[in-house]
Amino acid sequence: MAAADKNNKADIGLIGLAVMGENLVLNMENHGFSVAVYNRTIDKVNHFVNGRGNGKKIIGTNSIEELTASLKSPRKIMLMVKAGKPVDDFIELLIPHLDEGDIIIDGGNSHFPDSMRRTKYLEEKGLLFIGTGVSGGEEGALNGPSIMPGGSPQAWEHVKPIFQSIAAKVEDGTPCCDWVGENGAGHFVKMVHNGIEYGDMQLISETYHIMKDLVGLSYDEMHEVFKEWNEGELNSYLIEITRDILAFKDEDGLPLVEKILDTAGQKGTGKWTVTASLDVGAPLTLIGEAVYGRTLSALKKERTEASKILNGPKPKLEGDKKQFIEDLRKALYASKIVSYAQGYVLMRYAAQEYGWNLNYGGIALMWRGGCIIRSVFLGKIKEAFDKNPNLTNLLLDPFFKEKIESSQDAWRRVLSASVLNGIWTPALSTAVNYFDGFRNGRLPANLLQAQRDYFGAHTYERVDKPRGEFFHTNWTGRGGATASSTYNV
Repeated sequence: MAAADKNNKADIGLIGLAVMGENLVLNMENHGFSVAVYNRTIDKVNHFVNGRGNGKKIIGTNSIEELTASLKSPRKIMLMVKAGKPVDDFIELLIPHLDEGDIIIDGGNSHFPDSMRRTKYLEEKGLLFIGTGVSGGEEGALNGPSIMPGGSPQAWEHVKPIFQSIAAKVEDGTPCCDWVGENGAGHFVKMVHNGIEYGDMQLISETYHIMKDLVGLSYDEMHEVFKEWNEGELNSYLIEITRDILAFKDEDGLPLVEKILDTAGQKGTGKWTVTASLDVGAPLTLIGEAVYGRTLSALKKERTEASKILNGPKPKLEGDKKQFIEDLRKALYASKIVSYAQGYVLMRYAAQEYGWNLNYGGIALMWRGGCIIRSVFLGKIKEAFDKNPNLTNLLLDPFFKEKIESSQDAWRRVLSASVLNGIWTPALSTAVNYFDGFRNGRLPANLLQAQRDYFGAHTYERVDKPRGEFFHTNWTGRGGATASSTYNV
């Protein structure tokens, strides 16, 4: 294990040599940066430096003291450890060995309030903090991930050359990495990315379910459909891997995916996204359904028992299969528009709530390559915000308005057939419901407000009076004129 002398110090340090950490180190080294590494289990350091890192500009260290002594000033130390307490523990171990202006970077899947807290805590000690989302999995970490940094703005100039060098690049060479915003903004945007990922995966899974159980396609036929879709406007990483999964055969020649237990796991970032939407009042219905879809899938025992008791229609498609598959493509695309529209509304509300100045077109560019939700679709989102940086909802952009309106008939045909045939479509269904709610200038919430005022004197506003003026009615003739206080959650 080699330690650097004062004339041979590393550009950046990294703690945590699991798969993501190792691959990020190799990516950095491949782009000309020297990296000092440390892991709590020292054997991992030795194994890495003498294995995948052999002969490279990688410095193995066996203590926090040795790591910090191996770095150029200002020190830049990236943590690739499990989110939560381990991040705080390493921060505390690092602080005594750092000088004013040194930078701690958390590259894990941390919850954004933790990054807000850590930014404040470290800045009070004269140190700088970056909480950055890193998306793309182990392949992305090695070959170019999407990187979403936020935290102490003064730190950006010091890490920018490294991060933008190792990030994925779009067609014109622009890196899928730029400064997101203050304190927790980077991890918030990564959280929304993961939530949208939940939505995309649920929509694709429902589409597969319709193809298999309603249209009656074979796995090879579904593979061909997804292959064709990936060559058009639905081109994306998730469509691409779905194409490959559907063609993959087990050792007996049968489709492997058919043998996988239908219980979906989750690590919590989807739930965080939905909770954040409730906190700021953003209607994130599609990602919410995707999260609940996973929790329903996990009830395998209960569902198996229910399937023996509860009956529904036997799926049978009426009409032309080819036309229905084209309708299904349009329904998937329209629902995808809704999902991203909701995600961007959430980011806009959060920016107002937390005082962030988010570059929405820039975020689409960061997601355009390297990450799990990368797609040609994101290029259209960037164009929308480039044309109108103050766009309040993607559905109002001329391109997306035309796309969703031209898909409406197909979208509704797919959902009608699915409901009539008992096919489970929570995300596809909530997408069209959001669209119908958002485009409707008059919703039945007037009755809801009357109900609230009737039983709880919660007051209401009137269409014939100015906004902000509240009224209470003695609905029964037995109540008084006293109204409850008015507040919004």
